[in-house]
Amino acid sequence: MYRSLDPRSIVDAAGVLTRRIGERFPDSGLQDASEELVRVAGEVQQRSAAIARPNLPLRLAIGVLGFLLVGALAAAVTSSHVPSTAFALPVLIQITEGGINVMLLFGGAALFLFGTERRLQRRRALSAIHELRALAHVVDMRQLTKDPQRVLDANFVATASSPARAMSAFEISRYLDYCSEIFALIGKLAAVYARDFEDAPAIAAAGDVEALTTGLSRKVWQKLMILRFGPGRPAS
Repeated sequence: MYRSLDPRSIVDAAGVLTRRIGERFPDSGLQDASEELVRVAGEVQQRSAAIARPNLPLRLAIGVLGFLLVGALAAAVTSSHVPSTAFALPVLIQITEGGINVMLLFGGAALFLFGTERRLQRRRALSAIHELRALAHVVDMRQLTKDPQRVLDANFVATASSPARAMSAFEISRYLDYCSEIFALIGKLAAVYARDFEDAPAIAAAGDVEALTTGLSRKVWQKLMILRFGPGRPAS
């Protein structure tokens, strides 16, 4: 029960988080990002299963090549004979060389098709994981202007290009906390793809997304600590 990620639990958590964001920050960019997270989470189980599913046409082609290889070997064995004289030895070498060439040709084609299936699966997995990486960066863009210094420093002077100061310290803290939760859910969705498709590059890409979201969450929590304890004050 607790040894594997359940995508349905992630979907439920994303849905609850989106409602919380909508209730506190309606029509905000963060709400749009969280709604996209819900859509992505709803697709992850089906997409991950489709990625891991065998490619039947390719498997059939590999089977046909294997059957042709066995048939070619059988035909070569049954049609060949040991030469009765030393002068027929070149003929035997020719037959053997031809059989080896046939084996290499069909075997190479089968390996190519098998590798093609793996490459197609990897491409789809990396594409899905890349979407999660892009979503994490979008959420990070949303929290960049949530500067705790602006609400803590009474002497802060805005410029003409400064973002509008429309949130209280409490609202900024809730906004940042929601961002951190979204980052955590994105990391979990990446782990689902790594769970269903055991491929080294895909697993590494999922690990990169988890490392990215962890780093972004660390930045968010630094802002939260400033809001809670103030700049330059120890969190103890």
